Amino acid sequence: MSPSARQPARQSKIEPVAKTRLRLWLKLLKLSRQLEGELRDNLRVEFQTTLPRFDVMAALYRFPKGLLMSELSAALKVSNGNVTGIVDRLLNDSFVTRAAVPGDRRALRVKLTAAGKKEFLKQADQHEGWVDDLLGNLSGNDAKLMIELVEKAFSNSAREPSDQ
Repeated sequence: MSPSARQPARQSKIEPVAKTRLRLWLKLLKLSRQLEGELRDNLRVEFQTTLPRFDVMAALYRFPKGLLMSELSAALKVSNGNVTGIVDRLLNDSFVTRAAVPGDRRALRVKLTAAGKKEFLKQADQHEGWVDDLLGNLSGNDAKLMIELVEKAFSNSAREPSDQ
């Protein structure tokens, strides 16, 4: 009997594509959680604020005329109740105004104040620096390639990735 005939057949080391994609998702999830945790900690320490407050201010900054509370919750993909509590705290800090919408007794429009814009810009500048540091092992070309690949991953779906 030849030596090759005595050895059991070796299983292929090739991983099925579905398993590779699952591993990719787990890696992306781990990366996202790690980055988000660092950003949460930095915002808490540096600005005594939270990531949800930052996200609300960022959404309002993009809409200088303000947003209806329902539009704000839709933009952030959270419930109206979650947004209401955050807006209440931002209102107490004089970072936003909230006003009734003429013709709709239930609707409220929220808008950043001048102080809110100033505070958001200060936080956003730091936030950008933190993200740059956290992803500092990636070159600009690496980052562009990853953006393209994430966009490609969403191309099979009606759901588009959010630019937030």
